[in-house]
Amino acid sequence: MQLGKLALAATAAAALAACGGSSNDDAPQGPTFKLEITSTEAFPGSYGEVGEYERLTGTLSGEVDPKDPRNATIQDLALAPTNANGMVDYKAEFVMLKPRNMAKASGVLRYDAPNRGNILTMLNPTATPSDAVYLERGYVMLYSAWQGDVPKSNPARLTVTVPVARNPDGSSITGPYRAELVPTVASPSMALPGGVFNGSMIPYEPASLDNTQPGYSLTRRANETDARIPVPASDWKFATCDTGDNSFPGKPSPTSVCLKGGFDPAYLYELVYMAKDPKVMGVGLAALRDTVSFFRSKAADSGGTPNPLAGHITHTLGQGTSQSGNAMKTFLHLGFNQALDGGKVFDGLFAHVAARQTHINTRFAVPGGGGGLRTDHTAFGQTAPRGLDKDYRDDVSGRQGGVMKRCAATDTCPKFFLGLSGTEFWQLQGSPVLTDAHGTKDLEQPENSRIYYYASTQHGGAGGTASISYAPARATYPSGTVVHFNDTFRALFLNLEDWVVRGTLPPASQVPRIDDGTLVRPEALTFPAMKGLTWAVNGVQTPIPEFNYRGLYNNFPLFDFGPQYIPQDESGIATILPPRDLGRDYAIMVPQVDGSTGLTRAGIRSVEARAPLGTSIEFNYVATPGITDLANLAGSYIPFHKTRNARLAAGDTRPSLEELYGDQAGYVAAVTQAANALVQQRFLLPRDAELQIARAKATAVLP
Repeated sequence: MQLGKLALAATAAAALAACGGSSNDDAPQGPTFKLEITSTEAFPGSYGEVGEYERLTGTLSGEVDPKDPRNATIQDLALAPTNANGMVDYKAEFVMLKPRNMAKASGVLRYDAPNRGNILTMLNPTATPSDAVYLERGYVMLYSAWQGDVPKSNPARLTVTVPVARNPDGSSITGPYRAELVPTVASPSMALPGGVFNGSMIPYEPASLDNTQPGYSLTRRANETDARIPVPASDWKFATCDTGDNSFPGKPSPTSVCLKGGFDPAYLYELVYMAKDPKVMGVGLAALRDTVSFFRSKAADSGGTPNPLAGHITHTLGQGTSQSGNAMKTFLHLGFNQALDGGKVFDGLFAHVAARQTHINTRFAVPGGGGGLRTDHTAFGQTAPRGLDKDYRDDVSGRQGGVMKRCAATDTCPKFFLGLSGTEFWQLQGSPVLTDAHGTKDLEQPENSRIYYYASTQHGGAGGTASISYAPARATYPSGTVVHFNDTFRALFLNLEDWVVRGTLPPASQVPRIDDGTLVRPEALTFPAMKGLTWAVNGVQTPIPEFNYRGLYNNFPLFDFGPQYIPQDESGIATILPPRDLGRDYAIMVPQVDGSTGLTRAGIRSVEARAPLGTSIEFNYVATPGITDLANLAGSYIPFHKTRNARLAAGDTRPSLEELYGDQAGYVAAVTQAANALVQQRFLLPRDAELQIARAKATAVLP
């Protein structure tokens, strides 16, 4: 009996040590990590041989050691409050889907990074039946928070609590901060933090509500390239004035700006002020690192609470889409794929439609933002290296070292997929990942990476003709692309799993290239004539304007944010706001189009691109008079004429449906051929191919 107690004690001590604790009260204590599961509920459905799943919800409370060199990249960590153990605290929310019977789990843990905390896009096989493939394969699905400015008031979002940096004497840290206020309708006041994508995030409050102090300004302009027009301090205040009689100057508020006469949607407003209390936002990346490491390999937390996945995880895959995909690249770039035990956090990473990095590790960081011609063009998220290779050289800035420089030094690089839609080229400055900084030659990518370009697509959306909408007052052409990448992504993710788990090499990168003429300067594009078409708007057939290529794209200048900013790491402290344009631009290249159909030539051409019903264009134009911009993250679609006679009469040079397919049977045959070819190339799952063919049979295209 005594031996049993000794063995049990030894086992408990080993488990505690494995979690960073110690059985010796006098021994040095590492960071603690505590798991709390607040609910366990059945997840609808049953999934092949794996059977039923359950959904776990809870929190993860951890510590970050400010003296550990693996945390040295975190901006302002040394200024974060510490607890009695000298550690910096955080607390993150999570949701997990796991097989009810973990003996049926495959050993793969997939982490999906929430986009601005949003879990509404969590795996939903009811809405997207094909997504059931992940559960049928026995995945554990994990969603945990990494972004520290997500408001706790919204139950549909996952939040992480990160510390606020303080001066050594405990006083508030202050510094310059910039926000863009972009009204879509006339409004007497606008809430902070502003921006197209971050309006619902927690703002940084001004150090003072007195806007007459140095460092405070409000300007307006129609387009970002226009001269800034100062708004007198007497005409705006930190206040709300959208209640009662809307009287200016309104009620003082640190989270809103009131403008005399109101905000006009014809203008872009830029606000600069002295902010206070910066969050140590980079702690969210450490929280993610330690969360995945715990679920991957620990038996129990620091208090002995068992890990519900203990002993069942052999491989980890991470995925982020758009903003959260940028975050995954930043996670890798800043060295967080090295776990505290020296091993890898993720064996595989997929940064999906993610051309940039995320502004998470600067003082007064805002880990969101987008980027167009009119808005966020000079925002953070653009200065860190685009090249993946550890030896990448940036000849515009003179800096060297790519996204994988740190992980290469610690032998912790994952297998890496990067996915790019057309939007990433036109609006989000994506081509520098493929070329040298001057756009003169193609880059050779690291052996552990693949880059996949989804031809003729916009940044997101369901695809198909049902997804197309048309509001002529907002966008010049019908909005959306029929071509999409949703089916492609599923197939690629399973390729990533096969590469990581089984060593099966994935398909080669599929990208446009300079050396074969499929990646060119925007002015080199020549589209076919597209005219004489209509689109139903509120039940009325409305003429679509003849397509007029304007050559608009988002260029990529080199900016100076001040001497305390670390551009190669997207870190540090920005002291020059707005930043100074240094007069050196990176080359922006775009995919070349086919002169017959207007669809792009390179990349993964999905079923809708191989058997098209019209031209999916990777950009659209804002229709508001006086504003020169691309429609935000949106493409456009102009259908083909049905008959040869109709297109000739209209002067449209693209082939008609009649010329492409002959009749309905010809269209179905073309879809079938395209789907089967994509399955063979491992860019489409057989179940999605069957759905595509069935959809073609049910869609009346021709008699």
